[in-house]
Amino acid sequence: MPLVAGIDSSTQSCKVVIRDADTGALIRQGRASHPDGTEIHPDHWWTALQEAIGQADGLDDVAAISVGGQQHGMVCLDSGGEVVRPALLWNDTRSAGAAADLIKTAGDGDAAAGARYWAQATGTVPVASLTLTKLHWLRENEPENAARVAAVCLPHDWLTWRLAGYGPGSGTEGLDALVTDRSDASGTGYYSTAEGTYLPDDLTASLGHAPTLPRVLGPLEAAGRTPAGSLLAAGAGDNAAAALGAGAALGDVVMSLGTSGTVFAVSDTPTSDASGLVAGFADAAGHYLPLVCTLNATRVFDATAALLGVNLEEFNNLALSAEPGAGGLTLVPYFDGERTPNLPDASGSLHGITRTNYTPENLARAAVEGVICSLADGLAALEDQGVEAKRILLVGGGAQSAAVQQAAARLLGLPVAVPSPGEYVADGAARQAVAALTGRFPQWTRDAVELPGETDDGGVLARYRELASRYL
Repeated sequence: MPLVAGIDSSTQSCKVVIRDADTGALIRQGRASHPDGTEIHPDHWWTALQEAIGQADGLDDVAAISVGGQQHGMVCLDSGGEVVRPALLWNDTRSAGAAADLIKTAGDGDAAAGARYWAQATGTVPVASLTLTKLHWLRENEPENAARVAAVCLPHDWLTWRLAGYGPGSGTEGLDALVTDRSDASGTGYYSTAEGTYLPDDLTASLGHAPTLPRVLGPLEAAGRTPAGSLLAAGAGDNAAAALGAGAALGDVVMSLGTSGTVFAVSDTPTSDASGLVAGFADAAGHYLPLVCTLNATRVFDATAALLGVNLEEFNNLALSAEPGAGGLTLVPYFDGERTPNLPDASGSLHGITRTNYTPENLARAAVEGVICSLADGLAALEDQGVEAKRILLVGGGAQSAAVQQAAARLLGLPVAVPSPGEYVADGAARQAVAALTGRFPQWTRDAVELPGETDDGGVLARYRELASRYL
């Protein structure tokens, strides 16, 4: 009965799960918080990881370990392995101008041509979250720090490197030991997802020189061992690890309802979307993971519940008690602007109000339906890129709402599975640890609520799309 450890180093916290490699049974776990902010010194991740490992009673009996981590974060190391400056995280937007510059430069001043170049070269049009744009910002705003950069890696790469026994003072040998996987590399902006290779010329043009980059490992390759002898897997970006943890396979589309929403599919072909709506990432199992992000998900439920003076359980019951279609009420939920479609300055709107339909029940139902319709637009963007969707896997905090589950089955027109709650990223990392140990991914099972897709949504989605199209 070998044990494996899966680590989720997210923006907010570090979680460790230790599972039985044969059955997937949870043996023990631990958690520790990260400081708030959009930039953070990587040492905080290491401290939190040690605390979470301690809560999980250590890793001495663990045969293999894998790290799933927040994507895109810029970790710069000098020639001695010291961190040059605090890491800029995915949600740090100071490099938005740098992203626009990269697009225009690639198109010789023509933004549309530049977007086509980046979509074809990397699978993703530059935005502020990507590592490349942050390096471009670093060169323009902190040239002395940029000049010190000897190696660039990502959060999960850096933690794997530290677990392997490297760190400050490791020198050239340590930098050469850096590794990553294709899922995280595909979110940097200087890696071709379709070709599986780095794009050093584009990186050099942004940073000013060519730093050492982590070696990209395959899904079953090992990254080395810890000083105590545990095998280290390649690790993965958080969305790719979550897909493994939820049990997503080819034809599955994962919809995650958290503070924001993500819609991503396991596909056997790469994507290239010059509109920038679909990011053409890779997954952690040898396939591809085209992804769409929306800004408004469970915060819409929170705000509506607060307006109605109810808690989230009562909000869910109100939504369930209303008829599908909310009596004609339609909420376009762009409360914080929107990314899909790209409307950063938009605001939400409520349509179709009458004296008879303006009830707490219908307002709660309209909030749920509005969020699901927004995610349906993300699904449509994936399908426009050739993704064949056969099933929806609904995950995240909002997925546990019966009203959300019912609306998803009705509005998306596909079978919906809601896996039992869990630490999907850490669980996916644990699956990857088993794969590195045994040469194949485990066939662990996870209980799920299954809902058949409905073929007629009563015109709700068409009504929503007509109203949302007025924003464009």
